[in-house]
Amino acid sequence: MPHLIVEYSANLENKAEIPPLLEALVETAIATGVFPRAGIRCRAHRCEHYHIADGNPGFAFLHLQAKIGAGRTEDQKETASRAIFQALTDYMQPVYESQGLALSFEMTELPVTLKYNHNNLRDYIGKG
Repeated sequence: MPHLIVEYSANLENKAEIPPLLEALVETAIATGVFPRAGIRCRAHRCEHYHIADGNPGFAFLHLQAKIGAGRTEDQKETASRAIFQALTDYMQPVYESQGLALSFEMTELPVTLKYNHNNLRDYIGKG
C-alpha cells in the first residue's frame, strides 16, 4: 500500500493531464521512503456529475485519497502526507491560478484486521 485514488470534476479533463499527475504522485510517494513501489496502486475517477460551491460551472475539484496499511509512525504519515499533497498542489498550480479550483487530500490508515492482498509484482518490477 498505499492506494492513491483521485476523483476529479470532468471540467478538468482538458486543463490537466491526469496520467502524468498519477505518475508524479506515485514517484513522490516512493521518494518519501515510506512506501514500496510494488505496493502502490494509483487510479483516477472522472466525475461527470458534481456541484461545487455556488454551482459555478467553471469551478473544478480534485480530491486525492491515500489509503494506507497500518504500521507507520505518525511522523512517517505526516512526512508522506505533506510530500504527496505538495506534489498535487505543484502539479495543479497552473489550473489553480486560472480558475476556481478546490484541491483536497486525506490519508486514511486501514485497520490491521480484515486486510487481504495477493500479488507477484515484485517478481516483475524492472523486467520490462
